[in-house]
Amino acid sequence: MKALSACLCLLIVFATPVSARVSASQIALVVNVNDTESRLIAAYYQKKRGIPKQNVIEVHFPANQSSINKDVFNKLYQQVKDQTPKAVQYYVLAWMQPFKVGCMSVTSAFAFGFDESFCAKGCKATHRSAYYNSDSEQPKDELDIRPAMLLAGSSVQQVYDMIDRGVTADGAKPTATAYLMNTSDKARNVRSRRYPAIMEQLSDMINIEQVDSDVLENKKDVMFYFTGKVKVDAIESNQYLPGAIADHLTSSGGRLTGSKQMSILRWLDAGATASYGTVVEPCAFTQKFPNPAIVIERYIKGESLIEAYWKSVAWPGQGVFVGEPLAAPYADSVY
Repeated sequence: MKALSACLCLLIVFATPVSARVSASQIALVVNVNDTESRLIAAYYQKKRGIPKQNVIEVHFPANQSSINKDVFNKLYQQVKDQTPKAVQYYVLAWMQPFKVGCMSVTSAFAFGFDESFCAKGCKATHRSAYYNSDSEQPKDELDIRPAMLLAGSSVQQVYDMIDRGVTADGAKPTATAYLMNTSDKARNVRSRRYPAIMEQLSDMINIEQVDSDVLENKKDVMFYFTGKVKVDAIESNQYLPGAIADHLTSSGGRLTGSKQMSILRWLDAGATASYGTVVEPCAFTQKFPNPAIVIERYIKGESLIEAYWKSVAWPGQGVFVGEPLAAPYADSVY
């Protein structure tokens, strides 16, 4: 992780109360028929979430490649768009690889189309997402964006378990805690500057604890866990409630395989329902990582996971979202 971002603004703009808005009919489930695991995951997710048959999009591309180039992607993307029903607002990608498209993450490439303005070489800003902290309920229709999320894990069974946690989460409204870790890693601890404002403005909505430590252990009520480290110890000792979101700000957590840093898949192995990490060196720009204030506030007010998490990242071009997108633990009603 390189130099800090110059912008570490504490400004928080809050949304109005909402209930979960994302329905199965708004999801297109994309499956790689050349990948046995992709087919299994897609079939399980379609059954668990009732994804309409016409919203399951089958494509063919080589399996087990962590990255594809923009030309291969553009052909694939066009095939997907040609098969996407008009009502679809979001993509769910049923595979672990690829997680990268050229200089973009695969979830951002599907959301925006391949666009190098969302990329950066070195410590530079990237294009801002129009979906960032927006109140859009129809991102494709209103913003021409289809936010995307990977159904990925260290095994097919782990993905099944993650999906089950997302389904279980719906409307549960658990008593839970948001843990904000203030670590010793100065380069990766940049989000901690927001913590006082977060605690002041959101503590009446959920219990929030700032933990001045590199390690969180033996907690039974984790709904949010935000930290900044290359590797996070003892994550398996905690109990993550259904729908929990956890991530660590570091350079290559979004490289799901083959990275020397901790993969975000470890959060899912430990019991989280979603995580986020970058696939290309981001430098420590807070804008390239989830803003805890936004994701906590929107999730607690009832938005679905894919909405709240995606809306919390201002510059998401280099970051990949993994998780069960329809989880909505604080929604008054779900589809």
